[in-house]
Amino acid sequence: MYKPAFLILSAITILQYATAQRLSKYTSDGFAKALVEFTPYKNNPLFGGTGADTWDKNIRERGYIIREDNRYHLWYTGYTDTSDIKHLGYATSGDGLTWTRYKDNPVYSGGWVEDMCVVKSAGVYYMFAEGRGDTAHMLTSTDRIHWTEQGNLDIRRKDGTSISKGPFGTPCVLKENNLWYLLYERDDLGIWLATSADCKVWTNMQDDPVLKMGPETYDQYAVAMNQVIKYDGLYYGYYHASAFKDWHEWSTNVAVSKDLVHWKKYAKNPIVSNDKSSGIIVNDGKAYRLYTMHPEVNVYFPRSGQ
Repeated sequence: MYKPAFLILSAITILQYATAQRLSKYTSDGFAKALVEFTPYKNNPLFGGTGADTWDKNIRERGYIIREDNRYHLWYTGYTDTSDIKHLGYATSGDGLTWTRYKDNPVYSGGWVEDMCVVKSAGVYYMFAEGRGDTAHMLTSTDRIHWTEQGNLDIRRKDGTSISKGPFGTPCVLKENNLWYLLYERDDLGIWLATSADCKVWTNMQDDPVLKMGPETYDQYAVAMNQVIKYDGLYYGYYHASAFKDWHEWSTNVAVSKDLVHWKKYAKNPIVSNDKSSGIIVNDGKAYRLYTMHPEVNVYFPRSGQ
């Protein structure tokens, strides 16, 4: 059927416009600009240790933030110079910038809690955290404040046998289609992936790391996953890494995956350097903010025009 020239030109123009719009949203290597290009807030840092003689004189990796009911909720690890015990603190904010510590902190002192990740499912908050010896464990809560210990994670190899002895920490968890996914590190030497239907037994998807150190310089000595979100059908993983053998400095980086197994690192990693690490993404209702959680809390906003 004959089509008028102006209709053909209109279709071409629409296609060109759509293509241009998509290209403007993504970097040359296919990463969403809104998730990798940020500008630091002028009044950083937002939150940190008290510096005084309190249980949270210092804070450390990985704190975690979720936004719910138009409020921001922060869990953090506090410790002192005289004790190696890591306690769990809680703070809230109306704008994600000015924070108020909970009056009855710490909210959990029954054991060592650091490097936490929080997932809400069916009205229950699941906290996956490191315990003593970099051993991942789980706590649950229904009000974000009172937490009950559920024990160490039981992680198995593909054949069902327990993983080898040693640390398994920085648990990063997401739930999708009634299946739980756990990304964890072992001595920060790689990131493994396991799944569970009940949060009781976790089975490796493969017994080799899904994300390895290097060969890039910025992550040649350590990697650990902080958070994974899904955006436009892809998984974006935010991880901290070190370019130094003694781990004296860390950075925040990002990788992308279609299946959580095969990852591509962002060509312009790190997205935040200078020892600002343990980055996580929070949707503020209009855009995604990046918070780095160690050694204090800083926020980064998307660059203008995104």
